[in-house]
Amino acid sequence: MAGKTSRAGLVLSEAELGTLKEKSRSRVLSVREVQRAKILLMYSEGKDLNAIANAVNASRSLVYRCIDKALGMGIDAGLKDLPERGKEAIIGDDAKMWVMNIACIKPKDLGYAAEVWSRQSLAQHVRKCCKEAGHPILAKAGKSTIQRILNQGTLRPDKIRYYLERRDPAFEVKMREVLLVYKEVFTAEKEVKNGGKIITVSVDEKPGVQAIANTAVDLPPVPRKYATIARDHEYERLGTASIIAALDLHDGHVTVRVELRHRSREFILLLQDLDTYYPKDAIIRVILDNHSSHTSKETRAFLATRPNRFVYVHTPTHGSWLNLAENLFGKMARTFLKHIRVASWEKLKERIIKGVAEMNDQPVVFRWTKFQELLDKK
Repeated sequence: MAGKTSRAGLVLSEAELGTLKEKSRSRVLSVREVQRAKILLMYSEGKDLNAIANAVNASRSLVYRCIDKALGMGIDAGLKDLPERGKEAIIGDDAKMWVMNIACIKPKDLGYAAEVWSRQSLAQHVRKCCKEAGHPILAKAGKSTIQRILNQGTLRPDKIRYYLERRDPAFEVKMREVLLVYKEVFTAEKEVKNGGKIITVSVDEKPGVQAIANTAVDLPPVPRKYATIARDHEYERLGTASIIAALDLHDGHVTVRVELRHRSREFILLLQDLDTYYPKDAIIRVILDNHSSHTSKETRAFLATRPNRFVYVHTPTHGSWLNLAENLFGKMARTFLKHIRVASWEKLKERIIKGVAEMNDQPVVFRWTKFQELLDKK
């Protein structure tokens, strides 16, 4: 038979007794807190400590600690764990620097298939190689530990940030030439000696525009029921189109061709359209990139039939952001090309031409104010 405890009895007020009874029956509190509420409640009723331990399926040491805290600091303390002192950091700076160094190496360079690390794969590699590297403290490092180390070095080896390398040795010279053209266009019209006018157009291509057909009818929105158009996830590919466009930097007019491919012959057709559209006494200055179709044998042969008609201004390699036609294609993508579905490739061509016609009905003159800031830096 168990001996009687030498501990003092637990005296509870009506409110405390009610609190313990409520917590002991709770289904929303943690199991631990419910268990301790039962311990204190039974102890206040004079139950034997061993009987309490058996009744709540707890160790006697837990029962003792719970009762001692309640007797010394009140029932709230008995229901909860005392705050513990946090563990001191045991992963040294050398081990952290080793993890950061591994994070800066691509997994594929260490024999894995992946291109970038995930927290899981990096943690697995750290655990696998830490002893050999002289950092056995990392043998049990998990994802959260690895993440904390990466945060200290502001590293995100799971992400890729893209940049453009300037491979054109004449990048600065070509960029300045393009910027000076913009400055001339945006500040004043330039007259040439023969009495004509220089007309500046920005030319670019948008290849790979997909002709996609629905396999089921789109369902319209329904007020107070369906807020958006409903579209079946299946679709049919009907090929791709290349949009070749010239943006007039003076009045915003767009000259466009929609072709199956983008070769010299398609580019020449655009030049012919420009030659037909603009006055015969004007010089057409074309800002364009270094695509092979712009300077091919066939294109040069056509240009030779129009002497003094076209003047090229090339953007530098990897300098497409200098071409304002990129803004034009961005506008197309946000307007009539957005979510476009068609029944045939020809219908796609028709929709694109119609969309450009709508843009020409309300032309927008593109202005780029940053050119002066870039010129001032050079």
